[in-house]
Order: sequence, then C-alpha cells, then structure tokens
Amino acid sequence: MSYLTNHWSFDPFLILAIVVAVWYEIGLRRLARRSRPERTRERRLRSLWFYAGLAVLLIAVESPLDYWADDYFFVHMIQHLLLMFAAPTLIVAGAPWQPLLDALPGRSGRSVTRGVLTGGWSRPLRALGSFLVRPWVSVALFNAVMIVWHLPGPYDLAENNQVVHIWLMHASFFAAGVLFWLQFIPSLPFRRKMPLLSQAGALIVTNVIMIGIAMALSIFASGSVYSVYDHVPGVTFPPFQDQQLGAAILWVCGDFWAMPTLIVVVRAMMSTEGSVGAALETILNRGALRASPAAWGRPRSGVLDSLRAQPPSPPDAGP
Repeated sequence: MSYLTNHWSFDPFLILAIVVAVWYEIGLRRLARRSRPERTRERRLRSLWFYAGLAVLLIAVESPLDYWADDYFFVHMIQHLLLMFAAPTLIVAGAPWQPLLDALPGRSGRSVTRGVLTGGWSRPLRALGSFLVRPWVSVALFNAVMIVWHLPGPYDLAENNQVVHIWLMHASFFAAGVLFWLQFIPSLPFRRKMPLLSQAGALIVTNVIMIGIAMALSIFASGSVYSVYDHVPGVTFPPFQDQQLGAAILWVCGDFWAMPTLIVVVRAMMSTEGSVGAALETILNRGALRASPAAWGRPRSGVLDSLRAQPPSPPDAGP
C-alpha cells in the first residue's frame, strides 16, 4: 500500500493545472451568458472529458508513478501510455479550445481569435499550426516521437537530465498525442480532414510500430538496452525482465486505444459502403490502384473518390 500512498510530488505542474482549470471555468461561464441552454449543457458535458484528461496528466506526473518510473522501466511505460494515449484522447474529446480563449480579459478572447485567424502578424503561426495538424504530419510526428524516445541514447539522456525528461520527453509525448488524436476524435472548432481509409491505415501503421518497439525490447533483445537501469540501488527486479514486462505493457495496453478506434473507423466505412464486403473491396481496390503503375496517372472516381475527404465535423453552433 505504501507504493501508492508515498512519493506523491507537488511540483509547479499542479499549480499550472489548477490555473488552467480555473481559466477554463471562467471561459465556460462567459460562453454560457450568450449561449442557448442546450449549448451550455453540451459544453458542460464535454468539460467532464477535459477534467478527466487533466486528472490523468496529474496522475502521470505527480503520483508515485513518476517516482517509481526512475527505477522501473515497466512503470515508465505505463507513464508514457498515459501521456501519449489516455490524457490526450480525453482532452481532445473535451474540446477546451474555445472556453480557454473566451476566458481572456474583456473582449480579448474574440479579438485574439480574430487576430490569430486573420492578422498579418500571425501568418507564420498559422502556417506552422496548419502544417502540424495535417493528417500525415501528425501521424508521422506521433510515431517519430515514440521511436526516438525509446532509443537507448535519448532515453538514457532523459533519465539523467530532468529538464530533458520533463520539458522535452514528456512534453513531446503529450503534444504529439494531442495532434495525433485530433485526426480521430471530434474536437470543435478543429475539423478532421483525414479520410476514413487513411484513418484506418494510420492506426494500423501506428500499432505495427508499437509492436515493433515492443518486440525489439523483448524478443530480439538479449539484455537490458538502457544503462540507467543497470545499477539502481535497492531494486531487485532484474533489468532485462523489467524491460520485457515494459515491452508487454506497451504492446498490449497500446491496443486498448488503437483497436477500439480502428473498430469505430471500420464501422463508419461499413456505414458508408453498405457492407463489410464493400468496405474490404474499397480497401483492396485502393491498394491495387496505388500499386499499379498504369493507374498512377488515372483519375479516381466512384466509391474511391467518396473516400478522398471525410465530411468535416459540424461547426460549433454558437449561442
């Protein structure tokens, strides 16, 4: 029991989370003053997802998980899954963006929104944001972050340097997770631009990469690859067994998010195509079209054309 009750930390991140929660509530109240009751209820229900995401973030970085992650690789893997999968999915589902803007003093929320969307000063910012939320950029960034930080060199560096650990490793996990899950979860005012077929492909590729990392750390490794766990005082769990357990957690628990999302995407494709067979035929035809040199210059038509762009999420109806 002491493993769960001891070693809680109370660093500045807790203060930051409280400030964000208060700021968010101010924005919700301001939006409620000029919104219809049903819109207010919808935002309040979405806020439960947002607060759940904040709670998961606090558990990942303030609870004994963070303390024991320095000694056990498998605990570190649990922490990584919370930062890349659990917390981002909940926060994206909560769609906190507009309430956070509306909490700015006076009419600043609307002016800042207008300035960011149309101002000349924000053109580089808009270009960067537009680039980062592109579907395959987000997917590639998510997988690159996952691969790089599980390489022995970067991983050991982060374990030996708390600034790198917190502000580079953990921050990049969370930011890449938010960008990735924006492609799959409706989060007003962002609109999903990835077609259903591409969503399925992205989830499969991501899952395969996670399995590859897990296999590299367990099946294909003959010993511990992270030097930081070689001589941890007071730890009796062998480093290689610890590494194998962490790899199993990464493999199995990652599927808890990837597979249900893939099922939702496949069901949407079935709804669009009318049957499982039609959806599979679409997938196979798209693969054949891409693989055939003769078809590279051929215009796409019919059902394939219908999958080129997923209908955008409906915009926030406002007041």
